[in-house]
Amino acid sequence: MKNTALTDVHIALGAKMVPFAGYNMPVQYEGVNAEHETVRNGVGVFDVSHMGEFLLKGPNALALIQKFSSNDASVLFDGKAQYSCMPNGKGGIVDDLIIYRVNAEEYFIVVNASNMEKDWNWMSSHNDMGVEMQNLSDDYSLLAIQGPKAAEAMQALTDVDLKNMVYYTFTHGTFAGIENVMISATGYTGSGGFEIYVKNADVKQVWDNVFEAGASFGIKPIGLAARDTLRLEMGFCLYGNDIDDTTSPLEAGLGWITKFTKDFVDSDFLKNQKENGVTRKLVAFEMVDRGIPRHDYPIVDATGAVIGKVTSGTMSPSMKIGIGLGYVTVDHSSLDSEIFVEIREKGVKAKVVKLPFYKK
Repeated sequence: MKNTALTDVHIALGAKMVPFAGYNMPVQYEGVNAEHETVRNGVGVFDVSHMGEFLLKGPNALALIQKFSSNDASVLFDGKAQYSCMPNGKGGIVDDLIIYRVNAEEYFIVVNASNMEKDWNWMSSHNDMGVEMQNLSDDYSLLAIQGPKAAEAMQALTDVDLKNMVYYTFTHGTFAGIENVMISATGYTGSGGFEIYVKNADVKQVWDNVFEAGASFGIKPIGLAARDTLRLEMGFCLYGNDIDDTTSPLEAGLGWITKFTKDFVDSDFLKNQKENGVTRKLVAFEMVDRGIPRHDYPIVDATGAVIGKVTSGTMSPSMKIGIGLGYVTVDHSSLDSEIFVEIREKGVKAKVVKLPFYKK
């Protein structure tokens, strides 16, 4: 089990620690609902240092990215980030990822912790063009400072104008007394904020300064359980649940990051799938009757016939109703379709809704 550079800090704070993607991670501190509300209404800090970071360098770095990723990275400019995924050559997804353009010959790529080795091997297998690849995952820590008060609370720590940073852009600057920190206007909560990439040796100083600066704003440490409820309220996909090696980006509603302006792994297959249509779709649903949907619960129609399954589900802390994502047959995927989640062998009524669940 790997530790992050802040594991001892979390333990000292009384966090409940659990194994996650091979790391010893804080799942919660004071409780999921309280932590969720802290991020929705104020500011909270996640240690997500388990994420993987790769650096691709050289004149062919963009060409390699264009080959393995579904989105069109040629539209990126220095300081711009892009959400994308890597098709697996069999109609599924290797992983979803964020691509940061540092300059024309240097790209910083962030991948999911559980897929680090798989992603590295997949990218390497397509690197027949001499791109220099560096795996920086063990050197970097990552703090996600999230919530509507994040910019105001953190401004004292940097000269970078946080309030006016555009979503999905990034810059390098001094932060909490550390030089050349990567500050990114990204995050997976839907409540705004920043992600701070910093060397392991510096992260404790950053953590301490962040909590000092945020004290008057009610800043709190937040665990992975609330990160999951926050991302689910926005309908953001989680790899291993809503997308995996068997789900196509088009089935998952990720057509917006699947660009046929270039050739890439599986582009012909996906173009064909787009033209002919898919047989199942990832939908968002809210429970009409009382019940909490959970991962892998069957989804059935009014007759009790299985039409799909739940991939992510929870009791929404913001809305106080059961919400979920799941794959269903296309004929049950339109808005307001009535579906039933099988909970304890009983079909509990739900309806297909538009994302996000949580509207500010």
